[in-house]
Amino acid sequence: MPSLTRIANQYLTVDVSSLGAEMQVLDSSDGRSWLWNGDAAFWGGRSPILFPIVGKAPGDAVMIDGQSYPMNQHGFARRAEFTLASSSASMCRYELASSSATMAAYPFDFLLAVEHTLDQRTLTVAAEVTNRDEKPMPFGLGFHPAFVWPLPGAAGQDHIVTLDNGGEPGLARLEGGLIAPGHLASPFEGGRLVLDHSMFEQDAMIFPEDAGKGLRYGAEGGPTLHFTFENLPNLALWQKVGAPFLCVEPWHGMAAEKDGSKELAKRPYSLTLPPGESRRFAFSVEIVE
Repeated sequence: MPSLTRIANQYLTVDVSSLGAEMQVLDSSDGRSWLWNGDAAFWGGRSPILFPIVGKAPGDAVMIDGQSYPMNQHGFARRAEFTLASSSASMCRYELASSSATMAAYPFDFLLAVEHTLDQRTLTVAAEVTNRDEKPMPFGLGFHPAFVWPLPGAAGQDHIVTLDNGGEPGLARLEGGLIAPGHLASPFEGGRLVLDHSMFEQDAMIFPEDAGKGLRYGAEGGPTLHFTFENLPNLALWQKVGAPFLCVEPWHGMAAEKDGSKELAKRPYSLTLPPGESRRFAFSVEIVE
C-alpha cells in the first residue's frame, strides 16, 4: 500500500503519496483546502507527475530509435511506487529509479526525483531527471496539479487566469488525444482569461508557446493562487467538463502531433539528455489573499 509523507509549516500542510510522488493535500492553516480531492466520479488524479511523456502517444506506443514500446498517456511515473529518499518538517524527496519493469517500456537507466518544499505560503514542486545511461535519453516532463474551482469562499464569482507576461498565446487543441495541426486565436485578452466550463468541451486548452513563466488563478476580488514556472515552456488548462476543479499544467513536452512522428525524441518540446546529465523542472504556487 502507498504511504503518505506530511510536510507542514505555520501556513500550509501538504501530504505526498509514495504512489507517483503525487501530492494529495494542500491545506492552509485556516482549514481551507486548495487541491482537488480526487473524486473518481470526475477524475481520480490530484497532482500527477508526467514522465517520460506528456500527453498521448499514437496507439499508446512510442518509437525509440525505430523500435516500438508500450506507453500509456502521460507515461508510467504517475502509477509507479517511489521511494522516500529524504524528508524534514518542510521538505520531502521521493525517487523513482529505472527497473526491469520500466525498461520494458522505456529502455534507459534513469533517476526521477520529486521534491515538495514549503517556504512560508509557497509550495514548490520540483522534478529532477538524471540520465544514468551511456546513451542519450529522450523524454518529456510535466506537472498536472488540480485546484478547486470555485476556490474556497468564492462560489458564484468569476474565476480568472491572468498571465504575468500579459501575453495572448496561441491555442492548440487535441484530436483523439493528439495535437491538432495549426494554432487557433488566443482566448486571452491582454493576458486575462475569464474561465467558463464550456471552454473545456473540446478537452484541454494547450498553449505551446508564449504563456510565460507565471500566472495567477483567482476569483474576482477573492482568493488567488500565484504560480511561477521553471524550465516549463508549455502550459495547459484542463477540466473534466462540469467538474469542480481546474488543472494548471506546466510542461516541457506535449502529446504527439496528429499525423506526426511517433519517435519520442521528435515529439513537440521533447528533450534529449546526454549521458550523466540532469535537468530540473519546477513550479511554485503561493496562496495570495
